[in-house]
Amino acid sequence: QVQLVESGGGLVQAGGSLRLSCAASGRTFSLYTMGWFRQAPGKGREFVAAISTSGAVTKYADFVKGRFTASRDNAKNTVALQMNSLKPEDTAVYYCAARRQVLTTTASEYNYWGQGTQVTVSS
Repeated sequence: QVQLVESGGGLVQAGGSLRLSCAASGRTFSLYTMGWFRQAPGKGREFVAAISTSGAVTKYADFVKGRFTASRDNAKNTVALQMNSLKPEDTAVYYCAARRQVLTTTASEYNYWGQGTQVTVSS
């Protein structure tokens, strides 16, 4: 089992940057595929990015390609989401999630979730 805690959210102007971090408990972090999802008010949870156990493989939603970068440090049990060129439509609660199986973009296939961190982008 793994527990996840996100940090790094906040208020930023359009065009700005934020770096989200997700700290994981446990000694088997390197066995987990990690995902980032977000949920805006009145909307469902949507896939943002995912990174494989080694970090060699990443996948991004089309709307963040070229702007967001996922990375991980297995020695520190952390995964990060660097968000650049932020837009007001990126405003949402961002969640990190973990699963033991192969990389997927489907939220329901992740077993462990953090509590979320709010990202607000002003125009």
